[in-house]
Amino acid sequence: MKTNITYISAIGLHIALGFVIYLNESIAKAYFVIAVLYFLFRLITGAKNRKTFEVLKACAYFVGAEVFFRTTKGAVSYEAGKYLVIVFIILGMFYKGISGKGYPYFIYLMLLIPSIFVASTTLSFDANFRTNIAFVLSGPVCLGLSSLFCYDKTITFKQMSKILLYMLLPIIAHTVYVYFYAPDLKDLLTSTASNRAAAGGFGSNQVATALGLGMFIVGIRLFVNSPSIGLKILNVVLLVFISYRAVVTLSRGGVVAAVICLVAFIIMYFNSARSKAKNQIIGVTILFVGALFAAWVVSSDQTSGMTEKRYANQNAAGIEKKDVTTGRKELFLGEIEGFISNPFFGIGSSRAKDERIELEGQGVTSHNEISRILAEHGMLGIVILVILIFKPLDFRTKHKQNYYFYAFLCFWFATINHSSMRVAAPAFVYALALLNVKNEKRPIHRKQLKE
Repeated sequence: MKTNITYISAIGLHIALGFVIYLNESIAKAYFVIAVLYFLFRLITGAKNRKTFEVLKACAYFVGAEVFFRTTKGAVSYEAGKYLVIVFIILGMFYKGISGKGYPYFIYLMLLIPSIFVASTTLSFDANFRTNIAFVLSGPVCLGLSSLFCYDKTITFKQMSKILLYMLLPIIAHTVYVYFYAPDLKDLLTSTASNRAAAGGFGSNQVATALGLGMFIVGIRLFVNSPSIGLKILNVVLLVFISYRAVVTLSRGGVVAAVICLVAFIIMYFNSARSKAKNQIIGVTILFVGALFAAWVVSSDQTSGMTEKRYANQNAAGIEKKDVTTGRKELFLGEIEGFISNPFFGIGSSRAKDERIELEGQGVTSHNEISRILAEHGMLGIVILVILIFKPLDFRTKHKQNYYFYAFLCFWFATINHSSMRVAAPAFVYALALLNVKNEKRPIHRKQLKE
C-alpha cells in the first residue's frame, strides 16, 4: 500500500511539474539543478551495498529527462543528459568497480579513438572539431562506460522496476508539457510530415523516442507492477495518454520501437511465468492491446485521420509517398559508400555530416548508427558491431532469468536504426540488459529457542 501511495504521489508530482514548467520554462533550470544535487547526494551518502542501485536510478532519471531538458532548455548544455550519465557511471565505478568479464567493452571504447585522429585530418577547416567529435562520440562512450559498469552486476527484479520508474517519471512531466503546448491538433496538423509543434516545439524524432520509451515502461508496469484494479486503471490511462502524444508527433520511429520492445517483453515474460500466472498475463495483454487501440482511435480523431495516412506512408491527400524512409535510405547509402571508399580506418568521426555540409550545404546528421559506425570507423567499425551484438548474447547464455533482456536489446537496436544515438536512452537501456537480475531472497525466519 505504501508503495502504491508513493507511486501515485510521484506521478502527481511530475504531472504538476510538467504543467508548471509549461507555464514558466525558466523553472526547468531550477528543476535540473535540484535533480542533479538530489541524485549526487543520494549517491554519495547512500549505503555501500546500495551504491549500484543509486547510480542506476540517477542515470535512469536523466535518461528519461534528457529530451525534456533539451525542449525547455533547462540543462546546462545540449548533451548534458549523456554527460551526467557518464559522470554517475564513473562515480559508480569508483565506489563499486567493474567486472573483468566485461573487458570487450573496454576494447570497444579503445576502438573509438582512431576515428578521432582520422577526423583531425578529414574534417573541414570550418568545422568545430571539439563539438563535432563530442556530438557523435558522446553516445557511444556513454554506451561503453555504462556497459562496463553494469556488466554482471547483480540487482533484484524489484530494483529493476524502480529503476524503470525513475526513467518514466520525467517522461510523464514531458508528456504533460507537450499536451499543454499543443492541446488542439486539428488546425496544427495540415500535412503528414512529422510535426515539431505537436512535439512541444522540439525535434519530433527525439520527442517520439522519449515518449516511446515512456510507452514501453508503462506497458511493462501494466504487466509487472499492477496487482490491483486501481493500479491497472491508472497505468492504462498513462499508457493511452503517452501513446496518444507519441503518435501525434507523426514521427514513427519511437512508436514502432516501443511496440517491438513490448512484444519482445510480453513473449519473454509469458514464457518465464508459471502456468497459473499465464492466464493472468493473457488477460493483461488484452487490456494492453485495448489501451493501444484506444490511443490510436483518439489520435486519429484528433488529427482528422493524419496519423493513419502517416503510418500508411501517404500524404495529406491520401497519395502514397515514394520514399517510406523519409530520406534515411539516401543517408544510409551515402555512409556505406564512405565505408567502401575508406575501408580501413573510415572517414573519421563526424565527417559524414561534415561532408553533407560541403556537398549539399545542409548538415543533416546520421539517423542510423550502424552505417555511421561503418563509414566513420571503417574495419574497426565491424569489430565494434560484433562486440555490441554478440557480447550480450554470450552474457545471456549464462544468465537466462532476466525477462527484460531481449526487450532492452530491441530498444537499443530499433532506436539506433531510426535515430542513431542522439539521446542517451539506447546506450543506457543497452547496458541494463547486461545486469544480472535476480529474484529477491526470501527472509529466513528462525524459531527462537526457548530458554
